[in-house]
Amino acid sequence: MKDHIELGKSGEELAVALLETKGYRILERNWRLGKEEIDIIARDGNFVVIVEVKTRTSNIFAEPETSVTKSKQRILIRIANAYVHYHRQQGEVRFDIITVLIRPEGETINHIVDAFYATR
Repeated sequence: MKDHIELGKSGEELAVALLETKGYRILERNWRLGKEEIDIIARDGNFVVIVEVKTRTSNIFAEPETSVTKSKQRILIRIANAYVHYHRQQGEVRFDIITVLIRPEGETINHIVDAFYATR
């Protein structure tokens, strides 16, 4: 069984591959602001897409996307604002979640578009 870090990296690789097959252009991976991080930043047409990837080996207790709490969403919004400002990105910002379940019988990937919205 993969350790936590290897599992996360595997999930991010699968997420990037999925986004690329959908025609997204990957701008950044693991972009950091202090101790916080955005897993993937991509371009989908006019959208700057902030992608949080959640990788698990089981969904028995909860679906992976439920771990993107309101607190985590606020952090992602703050970091996304910094990224857009710093890199002078144009277009709307969208927040997606990609969940990856890696099990012995294979992987299951779910892309949740517009998973949450930046609110004031």
